[in-house]
Amino acid sequence: MLNSHRHATHRSGGTQHRGQGLGQWRLGKLLAVVAITALGACAEPAPLPPEAGMGPTPTLPPPVHSTVPTVLIAPAVGWPAGTQPTPMNGLRVTALATGLDHPRWVLVLPNGDVLVAESNAPAKPASAGGIKGWITGLVMKRAGAAVPSANRITLLRDADGDGIAETRTTFLQNLHSPFGMALVGNALYVANTDAVLRFDYQSGQTAITSPGTKLLDLPAAPINHHWTKNLIASPDGSKLYVTVGSNSNIGENGMAAEAGRAAIWEVDRLTGAHRVFASGLRNPNGLGWQPDTSALWTVVNERDELGNDLVPDYLTSVKDGAFYGWPYSYYGQNVDPRVQPPRPDLVAKAIAPDYALGSHVAPLGLAFATGPALLPTLASGAFVGEHGSWNRKPRSGYKVVFVPFANGQPVGLPIDVLTGFVSPDGKAWGRPVGVAVDPRGALLVADDVGNAVWRVTRAPAP
Repeated sequence: MLNSHRHATHRSGGTQHRGQGLGQWRLGKLLAVVAITALGACAEPAPLPPEAGMGPTPTLPPPVHSTVPTVLIAPAVGWPAGTQPTPMNGLRVTALATGLDHPRWVLVLPNGDVLVAESNAPAKPASAGGIKGWITGLVMKRAGAAVPSANRITLLRDADGDGIAETRTTFLQNLHSPFGMALVGNALYVANTDAVLRFDYQSGQTAITSPGTKLLDLPAAPINHHWTKNLIASPDGSKLYVTVGSNSNIGENGMAAEAGRAAIWEVDRLTGAHRVFASGLRNPNGLGWQPDTSALWTVVNERDELGNDLVPDYLTSVKDGAFYGWPYSYYGQNVDPRVQPPRPDLVAKAIAPDYALGSHVAPLGLAFATGPALLPTLASGAFVGEHGSWNRKPRSGYKVVFVPFANGQPVGLPIDVLTGFVSPDGKAWGRPVGVAVDPRGALLVADDVGNAVWRVTRAPAP
């Protein structure tokens, strides 16, 4: 915005015009800060502790309806020099790479190279009018989510094994808000916001210059509310499973805009033929195969504006043909009366998810542990990257947690693995997104505000 004012300045009276433009920009920024601060200050704090909304049987209090939603965002500022996230006892964290541009997702290749999707939301038409559209715009800007997308995938290589990537190359560019990635044999699949592309890949190469081949289109413009599309290959490599988030909070843009959305698709990897595998999932993101049962699991961002303690975001196995409630009900068959007209027939089919992660934590990343390389307590279960809340007071999420598993099912409460992403005065130094486990058992975490990929390993013995 400052550049546009500078370029529009005429030589005659240029300083005055430039000063007025800068002053207007500063005034607008000040008003946005004041508005969001006021919304957070006026909101009532959550009556329940965060743990009440976690685990296999979360507490679901009565919904709270208000004209103006709670807005408490952690403004994105990045990491001060010399600071980094805080690992749990027994672990240490180092930066595999810094200075990235909004790193969202990571894929570890068989040779140990790490692909990083540097991405952000595509350009959208003007936001919906009214107070909610205005608030949405303010929240995105404060959260650091309104910057242009780099639209590329970067390759990181740590050839000497010291935990720091000494090689960094542009692996793919000119993409369209890329997110999920999967390698099957010599075929690399990338989920853009509007399509799945296939690229030929040879082990060890540091760049792909071919344009790739489109496998299939994905629901996108003009609204494209939840733009991130993730994918994972089936264990036998014959299918891809693709996440497609909803186009709204609770269907307020009309159900016609939700065609094929709030779902996980099953795609034939060779032909692109596809079907809806599971539906009623408001915004699924991370995907993983549970090692003991080979079942597909996902993490889901649930709906907003029902209060601080509703609705818990969740981790769940994904059953073929299952309906998980959105938008008509939540956490099974708890009806959301805001959604009109109601669909009691669909509510009757809605199944409850397996495990609650807490309300408004915004889970995005999911990776199953591969053994005790980190700690024995982190040997069996799932790592989840929680991007953090905007619709809760006090804030929730903004950390990486571990959900323990026993006999193929989650048990107990989540364990904090990586914290410290929010400063003592409430600013976001970082926000975790994608997570992955590398061949040496280290946990990788994409941080789209800190512009880093963190590497978590066992701390050296004293």
